[in-house]
Amino acid sequence: MPAPHPLLTRRPQRTGPTLALLPSTPDLALAHARVHEACGAARRTLALWLAAQTQGPVIWVAPSWVREELHCDGVASWIDPARLIFVHPRRPEDVLWTMEEILRAGAVSLAVADLPGLPGLTQVRRMHLAAETGATEGRYAPLGLLLTPGAGGAAGVETRWHLAPAHAQGPEGWRLERLRARTAPRQSWDIHRPQADMLPKIKPA
Repeated sequence: MPAPHPLLTRRPQRTGPTLALLPSTPDLALAHARVHEACGAARRTLALWLAAQTQGPVIWVAPSWVREELHCDGVASWIDPARLIFVHPRRPEDVLWTMEEILRAGAVSLAVADLPGLPGLTQVRRMHLAAETGATEGRYAPLGLLLTPGAGGAAGVETRWHLAPAHAQGPEGWRLERLRARTAPRQSWDIHRPQADMLPKIKPA
């Protein structure tokens, strides 16, 4: 008997709340209670786009030895900097553990882990399970976002996105690529935010 097509298996399809990447793109949405990945030079901008679509605090986890940090004045055009709670674990093994515990608590709708490298498959699976627990037992169905260097490549993530500056469109231009999704093809978009407009404009590349 031939193997079933991956989209025609008996495994239940996940349905539940999602978070739109931008207000104008409800079809570009990330599932809550799952862990997603953002890579590329502008990956932190993508995290801020998502944070702008949420309510309440956003927890941002980054190792204490990494010098790159968000600047409050720089994020103010996206979200109120007072919503950001920064956590800086001192030991490498505590970075993903901290993210896992935040997701398990379900106390915030978005948790971001700014990582210096790629997590292992087991660690990503543990975060998925923690997010599912948080959605059941916590206040929010949390969404976990892993920021990874280079072209990313974390195994087991629900989706992977790449965001890079596209200055040919102006200082507020980006190229967004969906590199991986369980039920959607790879695709790219050009995004531009007019200087007087708070919300970016998006169109297929």
